[in-house]
Amino acid sequence: MPIHLIWGDDYEACNREIEEIIHTVIDPSWKSFNYSQIDGNDPKQNFRALEEVQSAPLGSGGRVVLVRRSPFCNGCSIELANKLEQSIKLVPDNTHLILNNSKKPDKRLKTTKLIDRIIQSNTFSKEKSFLLPLPWDINGQRNLVKNILYKLNLKMNHETIDLIVESIGNDSSLINTELQKLSLFAEAVNKNSITNEPREISKELVNKLIQNNSTNALEIANLLLKGQRVIALSKIQSLLKNGEPALRLITTLTGQSRGWLWVHLLDLQGNQDVKDIAKLAGIANPKRIFVIRKQIQGKSLEALLELMRKLLKIEASIKSGTNPIDSFKDNLLTESKILTNN
Repeated sequence: MPIHLIWGDDYEACNREIEEIIHTVIDPSWKSFNYSQIDGNDPKQNFRALEEVQSAPLGSGGRVVLVRRSPFCNGCSIELANKLEQSIKLVPDNTHLILNNSKKPDKRLKTTKLIDRIIQSNTFSKEKSFLLPLPWDINGQRNLVKNILYKLNLKMNHETIDLIVESIGNDSSLINTELQKLSLFAEAVNKNSITNEPREISKELVNKLIQNNSTNALEIANLLLKGQRVIALSKIQSLLKNGEPALRLITTLTGQSRGWLWVHLLDLQGNQDVKDIAKLAGIANPKRIFVIRKQIQGKSLEALLELMRKLLKIEASIKSGTNPIDSFKDNLLTESKILTNN
């Protein structure tokens, strides 16, 4: 039986891999009969998944059972482990089990060892990990952009890739969305060009479609740094009403705030090497360090920490389902002597 172990915190990349398996294995005409998605947080559904993988597909093509938040390699109960061991022998060759979790598989578990043996012995089985690079891992973020470019049959030079990294960071989903937009725009501009070669995305095009959006967010970040929160909130409301994704906006704001904080801390430690500071702060272009130093001149560490705390609270609030504008209002309009006096 083919088992696909897919894990990591890059949800966008994990989902692309899962969709590719589904597209390869299942006949679209029979998908409603041959595709099941299970929530691994529910113990009963995990047992149901092991029942379903024993069923042969209906019609043509294969069958896929997907277990999201799979417990089989991360804290599996004894009963579930025993059921897995019994079920594996009864699974048809054209039924695929996909186990997906954000956590790394625990190699000490009996179930993980069993799944590893299946992956090693079955050519159709595989384990793939998709991990987001850390905010200060510039090379990792560059490689993330390169991998998505390859998937979309696009190409960029190194300078343009760095511009994407600076504008978006390590948000895999947002990078994928923006690169798809850029691809469509480039296709419209060069509509007479028909080729299977990767389409090149220029720095100028990136500036038009991505950098302009970031500029508005960076303007808001500067207003927050200066303590002009009411003006900043007004601009935030305007951006959100015009369709700016709330998570993209808060990602840019927290990224800018994180850069200010890192540069301030490293300056306090007496580090004068801008390349070293840029690397540690996760800033692709070392020349930005001089700009950041001017921006934070006269600001205390406490003020920068307080701003970062507020932005992280807003991000958590939005992700928990609170209306974005309410999240910004509730946190930005809360009085803070530190922010007001620095």
